Amino acid sequence: MLAVIGLWWGLGSAAVAQDASLVRSAVTAYTRSNDTRILSDLAEFLALPNLASDSINIRRNARHLVQLLERRGIRAQLLEAPGSPPAVFGELKTPGATRTVVFYAHYDGQPVDTALWANPPWQPTLRTRALSDGGTVIPLPTQPGSVQGKWRMYARSASDDKSPIIAFLAALDALRAGGIAPSVNLKFFFEGEEEAGSDHARDMLTRHKDLLGADLWIFGDGPVHQSRRQLVSFGVRGVMGAELTLYGPARVLHSGHYGNWAPNPLVGMAHLVASMRNGDGRILIAGFYDDVVPPSRAEREAIAAAPSADSALRAELLLAGTEADNAPLMERIMLPALNVRGLSGGGVGALATNAVPMVAHASIDFRLVPNQTPAHVRSLVEAHMRRQEFFVLDRDPTDSERRAHANILKVEWEEGYPASRADMALPVSRAVVRATELGAGQRVIVVPTSGGSLPLSHFEAVLRTPIITVPIVNHDNNQHAANENLRLQNLFDGIQVYAGIIAHLGRVWVLSP
Repeated sequence: MLAVIGLWWGLGSAAVAQDASLVRSAVTAYTRSNDTRILSDLAEFLALPNLASDSINIRRNARHLVQLLERRGIRAQLLEAPGSPPAVFGELKTPGATRTVVFYAHYDGQPVDTALWANPPWQPTLRTRALSDGGTVIPLPTQPGSVQGKWRMYARSASDDKSPIIAFLAALDALRAGGIAPSVNLKFFFEGEEEAGSDHARDMLTRHKDLLGADLWIFGDGPVHQSRRQLVSFGVRGVMGAELTLYGPARVLHSGHYGNWAPNPLVGMAHLVASMRNGDGRILIAGFYDDVVPPSRAEREAIAAAPSADSALRAELLLAGTEADNAPLMERIMLPALNVRGLSGGGVGALATNAVPMVAHASIDFRLVPNQTPAHVRSLVEAHMRRQEFFVLDRDPTDSERRAHANILKVEWEEGYPASRADMALPVSRAVVRATELGAGQRVIVVPTSGGSLPLSHFEAVLRTPIITVPIVNHDNNQHAANENLRLQNLFDGIQVYAGIIAHLGRVWVLSP
């Protein structure tokens, strides 16, 4: 039908639009007649628990992915590294293609607190709309063509990051059904420990470097723009975190007898956090911004061109204002950040007692920008803690140390990884934007970086290959939280986008100036 698409960069916009329209029409026809099957495939996948620490179920997920790939004639295998969950690799060669693209997603998910979920997290539940909008539970439909875009699927990893995997494969199915050949050789790499920090990613990539060779990696992780428009992102922030424990008295003390005598670790922890970050989000640690590289001209222009959803977001989130005097969100994510993930110690509400607690805990994470490294940030943070007169350890203190030192602080660092940002001016960068637009059927939003973090630095260091992120899921998906969900229109739009990339990228890449 459309085995050869005469798409050339130099053709008039009408001719280009006509060819792309034929592909979109074929994909739309396929998804409409197969929407219930696609949804069923997603639900079956989401029903598999997927914590990286749950080795039995992680391998069930991996084997399921191998089956999904092999069902489509894709050569598939598990990739192993000592101590790591398996990665799933697939390869499909295209006769005549001169470029190879690897599509990446991760199949593991964030930990869950089942008490906070409206439905069990690995019991995929379809609702008529978002829970916050009064969405009610409905059964999975069986009549093809009946699925509505406003419906939402609730389950852990519904959006982060199993749905892009289903979208990749459904896009390939749709093209095949329309007789449309891919324009590139395809490889797939599905990671099993991204949410656990990708601690083994570098080893995994190094061991299988030859197998993973390609001209480009496309990551499917993350949400689209808050306006629900498709975006292409050229970078991610780095991340690192720490668990802090501040020690007080050896036993809980009556606050009347000892409250203004024995140091309260909760008060000490509050002072520490306040010393590291002000109310507008500026990090107060000496030297923290010294390595930060200002945005390039191209990056500043992309930020200026992106539509603002700030006012709508503030209204949606019931926020009267945001940090730095309502500074634009896109500008803020170009900067490093310090987030307080949690504070605990003692009790509140019905559990409150008039007492001085024994310990206080804080959990923090840093989002990093290019040129910052986790090792250097760690040294700056610990130096700051010592200047604030904390005695810093990486272990529990001994009794003798507790008697000898005030303000003993245990700091347990996560490994983390640095930021990554691709050159927006490269021919491959322009080609990905063009192919994405042809798939989406409209102009897309281009951003220098996303706010979230991915271990792109590992891939860049080992494989030396450009990496560009093309996300598809809804921004209001409760990512990393209870009641994670996927808006189904995002899934079907994502299938169109990935189909467009597979069908068009090789041609527009060759012709890109």
